[in-house]
Amino acid sequence: MADWRWEGFRGDLFDGLSPEALAEVTHLAEQIAVRDSMVFLEGAAYTGPGPGVRYESRGRLMLGYLTDVRSERIVVVQVTWLS
Repeated sequence: MADWRWEGFRGDLFDGLSPEALAEVTHLAEQIAVRDSMVFLEGAAYTGPGPGVRYESRGRLMLGYLTDVRSERIVVVQVTWLS
């Protein structure tokens, strides 16, 4: 597995999230990064189209994210936390 990482689209994307919500964001984003590293094995050498914006939810959390295959990263673009 490559050293895929994840990051927020903007620096303030996670502002205002509770510690519980931020922990869930971190956990889910790390899982997505691991999974996508196994789906896109070519990583930086990938030449196909990107999969576009996708959404994944677990419990009270929904993440919108892009898979930037060539940079081997997940970019979180939206966080929805249901209280």
